[in-house]
Amino acid sequence: MDKWMDNSWFIKILALLLAVLLYNSVPASDNKEVNVPDGEKSAVIEDVPVKVYYDTENLVVSGIPNTVDVTIEGPNTLVQSVKALRSFEVYVNLTGAKIGRQQAKIQIKDLSDKLKATIKPAAVSVTVQEKISKQYNVEAEFNEDLIEDGYSVGQPVTDPKKVKITGAKSEMDRIAYVKAVIGGKNKLKETTEAEATIQVLDKDLNKLDVTVEPASVKVTIPIKQNVKTVPIDIVKKGTPPSGVTIDDITLDTKEAVISGNEAVLKETDSVRVEVDLTKITDDTTLELPVIISNGITKVTPELVNVKVTVTKQEQKTVTGVPLSIKGLDTKYKAVINDPANQQINLTINGPSSALAALGPGDFHAYIDLNSLTEGSHEVNIQVEGPSNINWTPDRSTAKVTITNNA
Repeated sequence: MDKWMDNSWFIKILALLLAVLLYNSVPASDNKEVNVPDGEKSAVIEDVPVKVYYDTENLVVSGIPNTVDVTIEGPNTLVQSVKALRSFEVYVNLTGAKIGRQQAKIQIKDLSDKLKATIKPAAVSVTVQEKISKQYNVEAEFNEDLIEDGYSVGQPVTDPKKVKITGAKSEMDRIAYVKAVIGGKNKLKETTEAEATIQVLDKDLNKLDVTVEPASVKVTIPIKQNVKTVPIDIVKKGTPPSGVTIDDITLDTKEAVISGNEAVLKETDSVRVEVDLTKITDDTTLELPVIISNGITKVTPELVNVKVTVTKQEQKTVTGVPLSIKGLDTKYKAVINDPANQQINLTINGPSSALAALGPGDFHAYIDLNSLTEGSHEVNIQVEGPSNINWTPDRSTAKVTITNNA
């Protein structure tokens, strides 16, 4: 054993064996590298982009994956360099391909001859179609629930009004809608401009794989407030206290501007203020709310000044009003038996200023004997007087005797 240890070749061979054992004892790393005999290595490079070469002016190709996984095998130094730099290209060559469905091989280039590459998947089924471009009108779309109550929306306008859509014939044939969809959560109550992305959809509202130029358009949504000018009606509630007469009720504003749904506005001809007469005792000015019907969202003004003019009534008794006879045929004569003094008394009501100067001479009390003949009769008493007051006689009838004048 001592002789072997003194032998330099034995020591070299033993060191080599120990090195190999140590190398093989190291576990595989997370980068998916595996050991390859003779000092070579393997690495998996994921998500490598795939380029496609074809007639982009006239054709559209579908079915090619965006990325693939590539396994590289070869000398460790080269493998690590390629993995770090990705100094190669994965591609599909469809130059000169005919229209239709076909198999295409995924290839790699710009890779060292000392390295071996395995692509997953190695081939794919692709479809080559004719490329078509066409102009389409853009339809603006938005949720009308976003419009604030009391406002209405006009026809949205897009700028530009048309867009250029390019795609495979099969996709282009499916186009049913070209929409500029306006989103948002806030209620709208004024004309709004927004940038909207174009959506190209089939009849089932599935998005189509096409190119749109421009990809978005400016949309203007015209919004206006629904308004109408209507008169303000005065509605009287209750009756005034005893002795108070309402002479006049006037408003400082006779019209109001209302807003709301168009159908509601069409049916609304007026708004109102309600005046409670039960609390009116003197001339007064009240600030009252303008009352609107259901469906009206706003009224201007909301409050109005109401001026109420009143007259306070007083009561007075007028005595000794003469009772006269009218309408008696000339061939008769009549005597008033009751009241014996041929007078009545009146209880009068009215403004104090009007009552103060009134006396018996301001009233005409009489009985109408027209068409009556001889005999005793009970006749209704009638009274005439000033128009601005009310009166009540202390009796309603008189007894009279009619005799022949011969």
